[in-house]
Order: sequence, then C-alpha cells, then structure tokens
Amino acid sequence: MSDAQDSSGITRRTFIGSSAASLLGSAVAARAYAWSGAPLAGAIEADLTGPATPVNPMIFGQFIEHFHRQIYGGLFEPGSPLADAKGFRKDVIAALKELGVPVVRWPGGCFVSGYHWRNGVGEPRTPAYDKAWKVEDPNTFGTDEFVSWCRLIGAEPYICTNAGSGTPEEMSDWVEYCNLAAEGQWAKLRQKSGFTEPHNVRYWSIGNENYGDWEIGAKTVEEWGYFVRESAKMMRFVDPSIKLFAAATTDRNWTLPLLERAGRYLDYISIHGYWDPLWQENNLSNYLECMRRSVQPERQIQDAIVLLEETKLAERVKIAFDEWNLRGWHHPGHPLRKSDELLAARAKNDLNDTYTMADACFSGCFLNACIRHAEHVHMANMAPVVNARGPLFVHPGGIVRRTTFHTLALYHQQLETNAVAAAVTSDPIPDTNPVVPALDASVTRSQAGRTVALAIVNRHPESAVSCRLGLRGLRGGARLSMTVLAGDSPDACNDVGRPDRVVPETSRPVAFGGTVDLPPHSVSVLRLQV
Repeated sequence: MSDAQDSSGITRRTFIGSSAASLLGSAVAARAYAWSGAPLAGAIEADLTGPATPVNPMIFGQFIEHFHRQIYGGLFEPGSPLADAKGFRKDVIAALKELGVPVVRWPGGCFVSGYHWRNGVGEPRTPAYDKAWKVEDPNTFGTDEFVSWCRLIGAEPYICTNAGSGTPEEMSDWVEYCNLAAEGQWAKLRQKSGFTEPHNVRYWSIGNENYGDWEIGAKTVEEWGYFVRESAKMMRFVDPSIKLFAAATTDRNWTLPLLERAGRYLDYISIHGYWDPLWQENNLSNYLECMRRSVQPERQIQDAIVLLEETKLAERVKIAFDEWNLRGWHHPGHPLRKSDELLAARAKNDLNDTYTMADACFSGCFLNACIRHAEHVHMANMAPVVNARGPLFVHPGGIVRRTTFHTLALYHQQLETNAVAAAVTSDPIPDTNPVVPALDASVTRSQAGRTVALAIVNRHPESAVSCRLGLRGLRGGARLSMTVLAGDSPDACNDVGRPDRVVPETSRPVAFGGTVDLPPHSVSVLRLQV
C-alpha cells in the first residue's frame, strides 16, 4: 500500500494485487472494515452492445440559498484571508472545481418567494428583512455576484424566480437584466453596474414549492397553471432561448393541471425530495433506516415520468430534481415562529458527524436512479452545496470534504457518458420492510464503447458482497481498476480534526476475473478498459 496526495490535498491510498478480489481484500485488511462472515452474493448483468442513453452531466448540479451560513460565511466572506478581492472563498472555488459542478440553482428555496432581485443589484445595496428565514439579508450577494461566482467555478447559473410575492413582470425584468444586450432600463442598469456584456443565464425556474402552505405566496391548483403560463410567456417574450422550469410535485392533482395549462411553455418540471425530514426535530435516522429510504427517489422519478407520459410531454419536458438531499434542513419554528433559540438551532445542520456513510451511500443510490432514467432526468441539484447539509463544510480556517463530497466527485470524475440498462440482484440487507437489496448500481460506457464504468453501492452495514459481473460484449483482456469509498464503520464521517477519515481508495489496474468483492457500507466505481 502507498499513500499519495493529489493536487487537492486528498490522501488517496493505492493497493497492488493480482486479482480484483484479493486487491479489495488488501484494502479491507488495511482499513479494518467490519466484514461479518462470508460475503453475500450479488450480480450485475448488462449488454454493452445494446442501446445506450446519454447521461446529462447536469444531474451533478448543486444548489445554494440565503440560509444560515451557506452564502455569508460560506462561499462569500469578504475580509477573510482565504477570500479573493471580491470576497469569494478561494478554497471553496478550488474544491467545487474538483467536484465538477455543472450548474448551481439560486437564490432559493423558500427564501426566493419573498426575494426581490432589484434590491441586490446596483449601488447602494439596501438590506432587507428575509421573511422566510427571519433574518436581515445585507443584499451584498446578488445577481451579479452569483453569476460571477458561477463562472469562477465553471458552472452554469440557474435562477429561481419569485412566484410567491413576485409578479410575472418582475420575473421578465430579471431576464432582461441578465440577458439583453442594451435594450431597456434593466439591461442598462446591468451595464451601469460594470457588466457590459449580458450574463446569458440559460436556466430559469418559475417558483419554488408554491404548492406548500409553508411558502410565501403559495398558490392553489386552480391558480398555479395559469400563473406559470403567463409568467413563462412574459419571460420568453424577453428571451425566447431560455430553458424554463416550474415548481411541480408527483401529485397528479397538482401537476396534471400545470402541464395541461402551461406545459407547452416548459422545458422541465422541478421536483424536490428530502427523505429524512428533520425540519423541527433533529432526530437523525440511523444507517439502516436511511438505506430503507434509499429506494424512494427512484419511485418519485417513476411517478413523474407517468405524469409526463400521460400528458404526452415526456419527449420534450424533462425532470429536474433540483432540490435533493437525504437529510431535511433543520429550521425549527418555520414558518411562523421566531426566537434567538430557534435561529441558533440551525447550527445543528453544520455538525459534521451528521454526514456519515449513510449519506454517502444514499447519494450514490440517488445518482444511480437518475442515471438509470437518463432519458427523463436531465438535471439534479443537491441542496445545498456549502454548509448546512452540503457536501462541503466551510469554516473560518478552511474546508472539510464530507462523505457526500467524495461520492459526488467519484461519479463526476469516473463514470462514462452513456447509460446502459442493467439487471442488479443481490441478497437483502436486514431489518428492512419492504426488503431492500444490498446492491444498487448503474452501468455506463464511453461513446466508442472501449471504457465501461459501473457505480455500485453496497448498502449492507456489515457484510461484503461478492458480485458477479456479466457484461455481454466485453472483449477479452479487459483491465479493471476500482475506487472505493468506505469507512471503518457505517457512522464514519469527516470533521475538522480528522478530515480524511473517509477518502476514496483506488487500485491499480488488474486483469478482470468476472467477480469483485464490495466492502460493506461502500460506494465503488469500477472501470474496465478494453
């Protein structure tokens, strides 16, 4: 075994072995994984010569909101020795480049339903009371700062508009500010602010969770479809090239009327999911309960596809899972109550020991579901990207890459561009009702078919899985390399004092023997070169 640090400073351990199974055995011995008895059995069958569906890289997107320390004291900290001249944290920028974030949704979330974008552009900036989260926002981070930051990390900006207390005209004015060259007062204001060229923001959402009574300016079923239609029309009158989203659910009573009334103006429906709801009480679900819930995102995707197919829009309108995370954000008292104690409780979202291998494995299962439904899921945004429940924890002295960061990085860096249909079978994990298989996987291949990459999650908390790979069309002489993310326990996490407790471990290529052993509570990417 040898240790080396890559350019990001992450320690990655390399193991040398004569076969895939013995190679993983070395890794397990070195890290003292909790194997219990003989490995369980599993299999993945795929036809590499069959049809393949392009995977939209936007499924690796992120989200940021004006909540607690996500922006102020997170990615934006003027005066910090770690920030650049504009106040953007340089260590955050470097880490998110490593993560390969393709798109970021902003400014919310519940925040946006009371946010008026004009307060966050030009000079002087006027602080405003944030009615959603009940704090004062200084408005020093607005549209220009968001777009500039996105360009620094290499991501497309995705703006969610105020469909709560806002109006269709306010939304269309925002498009004008961002995308018109010099026509109109708002484009001229952008130029006056020092941005002579348009921001060219391509992605725009009409509203956020406007179906929920917790949302400022929530709408009824009867109102929503028509409101979206008129908003979309005005926004497209300004810039016909934009891609439009609208807040939706998998409840047919809400989404069918939306699609019937406004579907012809939309490119995406926006759905959300948090499967460990911790809004009022921060009672975290244990590892097994999280794995039981790891099958639920795919069911939500399937329900959304049914609605799109029923309205005959599935070929044109795609799914954006543009807020997702295992853990719901902790904000006790929301939406009605406020006290210093309730506001202080939001700091519990930043406790790093929350984000264990349960979060890493759940995130792998979520992304696998998106890949398996690559024809329909064209964007997903983990919520949020910095602090709170995000993959990157930012503190005054630096950053911590949580377990979820490494899962997202593995998928971005090592999977291939086309999804291949696969059949995955395995023994179950215990104490789950309904029964949950130990293995979850997605299979991808390069356009030319010379490289195959499998993302495999072993959900079982204690047992390894011996997995047979039946890959039709794989030619002889294939070489296998594996990168494994696993901890010394299901509750392993990274923190300020121990930032590399859970890191990816990569093997050197060996001859592919048809079977691999997958450690318990692990996320693995297997790459086969022909």
